[in-house]
Amino acid sequence: MLVPTHHPLKVSVVAPDLAGGGTTRVYLVANALQQMGCEVTVVGSQFGKELYPTPPTNLNVLSVPARRSLGYSADLGKLLSKINGDLIYAIKPRPTSFGTALLKRTFSKQPVVVDIDDWEMSWFEPYRPKPKQLARDIFKPAGALHNPEHPLYLEWMENWIGKADAVSVATHFLQKRFGGHYLPNGKDTQIFDPDQYSPARSRQKYGLENYKVLMFPGTARPHKGLEDVLTALDRLGWPDLRLVIVGGRRPDGYEEKLFEQWSRWLIKLPRFPIDAMAEVVSAAHVVVVPQRDRATAQAQFPLKLTDGMAMAKPIIATKVGDIPEVLSGAGYLVDPETPAQIAEQISLIFKDLAAADRVGRRARDRCIEHYSTRAMAKQLAAIFSELEIYVQ
Repeated sequence: MLVPTHHPLKVSVVAPDLAGGGTTRVYLVANALQQMGCEVTVVGSQFGKELYPTPPTNLNVLSVPARRSLGYSADLGKLLSKINGDLIYAIKPRPTSFGTALLKRTFSKQPVVVDIDDWEMSWFEPYRPKPKQLARDIFKPAGALHNPEHPLYLEWMENWIGKADAVSVATHFLQKRFGGHYLPNGKDTQIFDPDQYSPARSRQKYGLENYKVLMFPGTARPHKGLEDVLTALDRLGWPDLRLVIVGGRRPDGYEEKLFEQWSRWLIKLPRFPIDAMAEVVSAAHVVVVPQRDRATAQAQFPLKLTDGMAMAKPIIATKVGDIPEVLSGAGYLVDPETPAQIAEQISLIFKDLAAADRVGRRARDRCIEHYSTRAMAKQLAAIFSELEIYVQ
C-alpha cells in the first residue's frame, strides 16, 4: 500500500524512446495523470538526435541520450537515477521502459504499472537462431543482441507482463491477450477544440484552400490502408480531391512508393508538435482511418480517431478492432480493403457536407465523454484503487 500524506503523488512515466516509438501515448498518459493531481515526470532513453514528437509545454521531460549497443548498459544507469516517483508507469512492455521499471523496483520497491498500446511481437518473427547466428549476434561488435530492443527481449518482456503490479491496455484485443484495465486513447479536448479554429484559414495556411481535403494525420504504413483510399480517389476521379498525409516518414520507402503511383492525389505535410496538431486537423474536411484487418491493426487504437473526433470532423474508418465501438454511429464505417465503399462514403459526405459535419459534432461529444484525457483520468482511478494508491 502506498499512501502519500505530505505531497501530491509523484509518478515517473517511463518512455521506451523519447525520439519515437510510442511517445504520443506517453504524453497522453502523463496528461491524464496530471489531471488527477499527480506530479508527473516523463523519463526515457533518447535514441535519436531530437525528441519526437515535441513534448507538451506543461510537461517535465528528462531524457537520457542512449545507444543501441553494448554502451546502453552505462546509459541505463543514468536512466535509473532519474526515476524517483512514488509510482512507476512504464509505457509499452519493452526493455527500455518496462524492463527498466522492473529493475528499478528490485531495489526501490515502487509499484510498477505497465501500459500496453500495441502488440509488439506482431511486428516480428520469434527469434530462433541457429548456433552460428547466435554466436555472431552475441560476440560481433555490432551484434544484433546488443540492441536493447531486439525482438528476443521484446518477447521476454511480454512473458513478464504478469510481474507488473497492474496493467493498462488501449484496446479490447490487448485486454483479451494480456488482461488488465481498459484505458483507450484520449485527447485533450480543450486543446483539440474546433471552435478555436477556422477550417478555411487553416486550409489557407497549409496550402490546401483549393482542395477537398481527406486527412490522414499519422505515419504511412502498409496495414493502415492508404492504398484503399487512393484507389477510391482513382475511382471517383474528382480533380480537387486530395489525401493529405501528416507526420514523419519511415525509412522503409513505403511512402515513396505511394507517391510514385498516386502523386496526383497526395499532399505531404511534415510532422508537427502535439500542441499544433489541432490547427492542422482543423484544415480537413474528412479524416480517414482505413485500417486493414491485420493483427497489428486489431491491437491498435488509432490516434487518428480521436484527432478527428475531438475536432468534430466526419470520419471514414474501417470495421477493424475497436473502431466500430469507438465511433458508435458517430462516423462512417466501411469494410476493410473496400475502395468502392470508401468512394461511396466520400461521395455521400461531400454531397451534403453540412449533414456530415453534424455527424462530426456527435463524434466530438462522444470523444469528450469517453475518449478525452479527462475520461482517461477516471479510468486511471480504477487502477490506483486496485493498488490502494490514493492521490491527494
